[in-house]
Amino acid sequence: MNGNQVYLSDNLPVLRSLPDASIQLIYIDPPFNTGREQERTTRTSRQSESGSVGFAGKRYEQIAQSALSYDDSFADYWEFLEPRLLEAKRLLTQSGTLYLHLDYREAHYAKVLLDGLFGRECFLNEIIWAYDYGGKSKSRWPSKHDTILVYVKDPKNYFFDSKTVDREPYMAPGLVTKEKAELGKLPTDVWWHTIVSPTGKEKTGYPTQKPEGILRRIIQASSRESDRVLDFFAGSGTTGAVAGELGRIFTLIDSSKDAINTITKRLSARGLEFEILEK
Repeated sequence: MNGNQVYLSDNLPVLRSLPDASIQLIYIDPPFNTGREQERTTRTSRQSESGSVGFAGKRYEQIAQSALSYDDSFADYWEFLEPRLLEAKRLLTQSGTLYLHLDYREAHYAKVLLDGLFGRECFLNEIIWAYDYGGKSKSRWPSKHDTILVYVKDPKNYFFDSKTVDREPYMAPGLVTKEKAELGKLPTDVWWHTIVSPTGKEKTGYPTQKPEGILRRIIQASSRESDRVLDFFAGSGTTGAVAGELGRIFTLIDSSKDAINTITKRLSARGLEFEILEK
């Protein structure tokens, strides 16, 4: 693979065409339509002869069967997402990392299943992205956070560089030295960051757009300059915009023509070069 790529395609055939261990960092923010009607499906244990579900073998099969039996809505979603995550694991370099961005409705199921798929020892972090914008429920605690699950390919050999990450202000700067207050502190696994402002310069008009600050932190920490970054639910192209400005190479995939139009306009406005491909 050479240079930056933007695919207009269903992501699965593109993922299957990419070479093994070719991606350092994968970030995805998959769609999840919680309002759709679900069809109950009958699942049988998948003893794979082809190796497509062979990473954790029978143990993963048992975990999947047990977890998915609780929620047919998520089970249908996972049947869509699972083959794509299998490809994601294959594509990661030995030092690579997967960031899976979810909301509160599916994060707990996904954590159990990813433990089985990648191995519990490959779980690195559960990042909580907290924000305060939009409506406030008065009948329950308002939901104002997303979850980002972080898994590495090899828990003994993954890349993580906290020194390059943008620092944030201390919440109580008077409790630390002046030097520390001026430097700022390293982020923890709870990230306070506003959503994309409806009137801000980042806004593309694309639904579910994520702020550049979130992607910037992820890409800084888990990739180096000239590493390849992949987002196969590319949406508005935030991953590519940030990766390109940080000197990374990116591959973006989306099946929506509206998304690709948004992405190409956004990347072109920043002077980033890329190739548009279809599969």
